Amino acid sequence: MNIERATSNDAAEILALQKLAYRSEAQLYGDYSIPPLTQTLDQLTESFSRNTILKALEQGRIVGSVNGRMSKGRCLIGRVMVHPEAQGRGVGTALMDAIERQFPEAKACSLFTGERSERNIRLYERLGYRIYERREVPGSFAIVFMEKAGG
Repeated sequence: MNIERATSNDAAEILALQKLAYRSEAQLYGDYSIPPLTQTLDQLTESFSRNTILKALEQGRIVGSVNGRMSKGRCLIGRVMVHPEAQGRGVGTALMDAIERQFPEAKACSLFTGERSERNIRLYERLGYRIYERREVPGSFAIVFMEKAGG
């Protein structure tokens, strides 16, 4: 597996992976209107101008992706995704390590996930992230915000 910076030319393949990878999250929460499933190709392509987007490649195929950007001294990590067939093989861990290394100046790295996403939370905790805030989504579920010191 290789991890490298994605370009806007990868947007369509990343969006297809995103819609596949986040389907399980939508099922978990009974909500298919979550942003990763409703994002358009134009919106994703535009996000390349403000985010560092990485892709994990296996045999020329994108099997994972993550994005990050700096804000107020922190690396904000988002859209961590791994193809269902590639899960459990270290792709998510490798992507997280790679995105953190993109921002060595960060005082901390932050991300969020739904509180029912136990597999995600376990991964992030294993990588040194800790929950620092829980926020209710009105009429729905709670989101947990997690942080790790350093970049």
